[in-house]
Amino acid sequence: MSIHESGEDYLEIILILQNKGIKVRSVDIATEMNVSKASVSVAMKNLQKEGFIIKDDDHLISLTPKGLEHAEHVYEKHLLFSEILSRMGVDKDTAVRDACRMEHVVSDEGFNALKKYFMKHMNDLDN
Repeated sequence: MSIHESGEDYLEIILILQNKGIKVRSVDIATEMNVSKASVSVAMKNLQKEGFIIKDDDHLISLTPKGLEHAEHVYEKHLLFSEILSRMGVDKDTAVRDACRMEHVVSDEGFNALKKYFMKHMNDLDN
């Protein structure tokens, strides 16, 4: 199953909120992403249907193992790309925005090659 960019963004936000210790509800996602609760509701239904999230009886949202794996993979891309761009002198806010776009388009093969290269040469970027 191929997940759309917006779905990846929702999974990533759920992961980030959960990592902050927040018991995630739709309103938290809407606030964090600056989108309507209706948009979040539609996205959550789709993500739940595809097995990426579960909603309990109290309307708390959590990632399934499949959702967690996907969210962590997207977030790893985001963190690496924003770090690389920042170390290359790109303004932090711009680096984060650019990383948000880059994380969705790079293939796993391309990401793994970039990750391997930059992990080896990350200190060179500081010079």
